[in-house]
Amino acid sequence: MATITQLSQLDLNGTYSYADYMTWRLEETVELIRGKIMLMSPAPNVKHQQLSRNLLVIMGNYFHKKTCQVFHAPFDVKLYDSKKSKLADQDAYSVVQPDLCVICDPEKLTTQGCSGAPDWVIEVLSPGNTKKEMRLKYDLYQENGVTEYWLVYPYEQAVYQFVLNQDTEKYQLHAMYAGDDIAKPALFPELEIDLADVFAE
Repeated sequence: MATITQLSQLDLNGTYSYADYMTWRLEETVELIRGKIMLMSPAPNVKHQQLSRNLLVIMGNYFHKKTCQVFHAPFDVKLYDSKKSKLADQDAYSVVQPDLCVICDPEKLTTQGCSGAPDWVIEVLSPGNTKKEMRLKYDLYQENGVTEYWLVYPYEQAVYQFVLNQDTEKYQLHAMYAGDDIAKPALFPELEIDLADVFAE
């Protein structure tokens, strides 16, 4: 079987598993959502990278020497229905690369990335990926039990904070932050994030 090095070798309408994904040697960065190939947006622009870096520095300092760890893209997160046991790679059909994620269970960490839902995921929106982040990934993270999900809008300087309701297993909009607000993750309320520092260029 030929090594997959180009997207043209794949059927973009086909359905692929995590096991397939692990054999590809593509130059492009792709994600799998329910077995479907999702092309990542072009390389993030400067504003996206500055914002992501600023968040990483703040979060990295907070989680230093703590059990929970923060990771940033590119970093593979393999997802499967939270009601099922861990699936074999050939039975898992979603792998994403969140901009930032926090993982508190060290047993979820593998040599390839994370197997299972992170505790907290942050996606920084870019032009062209808003629909994917807001709809497909929102549903995927909700179904897989990601407890807290932040959507960050760089140009609007806004953060939408969603927290999973453990009874309904649905996200609820916990808070909306903007400008120079102090944002606090529900999972780590002692972590105060000054958005003036996050959105600084």
